[in-house]
Amino acid sequence: MRCTTPYCRIRISRSKSYFLLPVMALLACGTAMAQLPTYKVGRPATEAEMRPWDAVVGSDGKELPPGSGSAKEGAALFAAQCSFCHGKDGQGGVIVPTSFGFTYSRLVGGVGTINSPTGIKTVGSYMPYATTIWDFINRAMPPFPLEKNLTPDNVYAAVAFILYKNGIIKETDVMDKNSLLEVQMPNRHGFYPDPPQEKPGKDGYWLPRWELAAKPAAK
Repeated sequence: MRCTTPYCRIRISRSKSYFLLPVMALLACGTAMAQLPTYKVGRPATEAEMRPWDAVVGSDGKELPPGSGSAKEGAALFAAQCSFCHGKDGQGGVIVPTSFGFTYSRLVGGVGTINSPTGIKTVGSYMPYATTIWDFINRAMPPFPLEKNLTPDNVYAAVAFILYKNGIIKETDVMDKNSLLEVQMPNRHGFYPDPPQEKPGKDGYWLPRWELAAKPAAK
């Protein structure tokens, strides 16, 4: 097929047209499936069933549950349930015998190095909000196939221990739904836009729009 208009000068060979036929067939099938009737199978999930999947904690901490914990309390918990993967005191370097053979991430150190050629990305050096640490531990730790048996108090204590080891809070500071919001992470202002977005903008974008960032002044 040949298109010779001023706006289109594309030539598609017969061999390429054979490739397009199955693609067009798949598109046609997708349209047909979208028009199929809706079958009344199953039932809506109950609130209790949805609750475990609706546990995301945002940067404003509105979803944080009651509870509390300090770094002293978190030290024993970390040694028993976290150091196996993340190393003593969160220094990393432990190679866990998994099917992928990777090393679990380092949690401590590297503060102030992110904008350098040898940046060390850790919880303390990178994350902008302490609530992000709480959310990740609560939803993902311990990792599969271990049982997720951490209580809110356990999570607060683990977060406090990690923050303390990064030099962000004192060992005796108690973390709860109020004090956690007051924690100023070292890299809080290392993102664009500053402060980081809590929800998508009016245009639907969430990720940084680098083309809108202010250009550095000419020297």
